Amino acid sequence: MNRRAVAESESFAGYRFPPEVILLAVRWYLRYGLSYRDVEELLAERGIDVDHVTVYRWVQRFTPLLIDAARPCRHAVGDRWFIDETYVKVAGVWRYVYRAVDQHGQVIDLYASKRRNTAAARHFFETMLAGHGRPAEVTTDLAAPLLRVVDELIPEALHDTEQYANNRIEWDHGRLKARLKPMRGLLTDRTASVVVRGHAFIQNLRRGHYELGSEADRDCLRAWRPLSMSSPP
Repeated sequence: MNRRAVAESESFAGYRFPPEVILLAVRWYLRYGLSYRDVEELLAERGIDVDHVTVYRWVQRFTPLLIDAARPCRHAVGDRWFIDETYVKVAGVWRYVYRAVDQHGQVIDLYASKRRNTAAARHFFETMLAGHGRPAEVTTDLAAPLLRVVDELIPEALHDTEQYANNRIEWDHGRLKARLKPMRGLLTDRTASVVVRGHAFIQNLRRGHYELGSEADRDCLRAWRPLSMSSPP
């Protein structure tokens, strides 16, 4: 399902703004350190009168659709996986976010969990293995759930737990933290999941992990390419 199919489907039915404006607002929010009110103000400067609550609804509705639409254009992940968990606060309560990147810097997947335990780690790994195959090498810290799950699910993989070996994923967490900092908190688990997944999508897009070589592929991601209003001042 490419971007044209999304635009021509019923996804935008009932919205008084054209798809280009909606997708631009979503892109701005996911890409830059902006609040919903910031996006409202930037659109107003361009003569587009949109309430910040509407921008929030656009982000929640269309981010998952755009990630799905872009999936056929995505590069295959590498065979070296760097895995760790970080934290986000949802409604005043900490949530654990399992994240993985490959040796090329592509965010492989992520999973927000209420708990940091073996069950959560197993769910995360099973989802990645089902979607991306089996890695040749996995790097984690010495957290017991990760050690147990790697040994259980991919015993054939080289498992690196040396100090500093996981700096790649720990540095990548900083990108997510920087994006979340301007926000005034995440109110629900679903909101948190949409935002962190959308952020990962934008990271992968900016790092060149989507194929833009053919006309069909360019159409798939046209919403995220520079537009006449593509960047805030």
